[in-house]
Amino acid sequence: MSGRTLLSISLAVQCLRAGEVIAYPTEAVFGLGCDPSSEQAVRKLLALKSRPAEAGLILIADRFERFEDYIKPPGAGLKERAMATWPGPVTWLFPRADSVPDWLAGAYQTIALRLTAHPVCRALCAAFGGAIVSTSANPRESAPARSAAGVEAYFGSALCGTVEGALGSESRPSEIRDLATGRVLREA
Repeated sequence: MSGRTLLSISLAVQCLRAGEVIAYPTEAVFGLGCDPSSEQAVRKLLALKSRPAEAGLILIADRFERFEDYIKPPGAGLKERAMATWPGPVTWLFPRADSVPDWLAGAYQTIALRLTAHPVCRALCAAFGGAIVSTSANPRESAPARSAAGVEAYFGSALCGTVEGALGSESRPSEIRDLATGRVLREA
């Protein structure tokens, strides 16, 4: 498939299961995604963005249970801190499970998670049956793509395709907060 290919949810899931990288609309910008359990897919995504693996990646899901293999149990009241903002455009840094590889979480003892409210993202995660990688669709140091045409301009045929759908109502990528302290690390 080429980057010009508009994907249904079912075709996007086939791409994810085949270890391919896809683009899809999120709350504010188009995102790039892949299967977080596929090192080959994650490394392909990182190469497309010219993003160092040490930077780590965000995972999105349609329900919290999809994150359980990626995290250590959070301390008392901490899960509730995140759930008070979810589903929604806030990414939380949870304590990373020992089994999570550096090529996914980077050089951190945490992993970035967002329980998305975007209907396309939720449908994609539900159909895939798991969390997926979510990072803005742009090469490093470039503005995030805000249209399928923008994704095409950046990545051409390097992607399996772009999931059909409209962006959400947010104007900037998700806020990032530290779960342990509640501190905002990136404002929305």
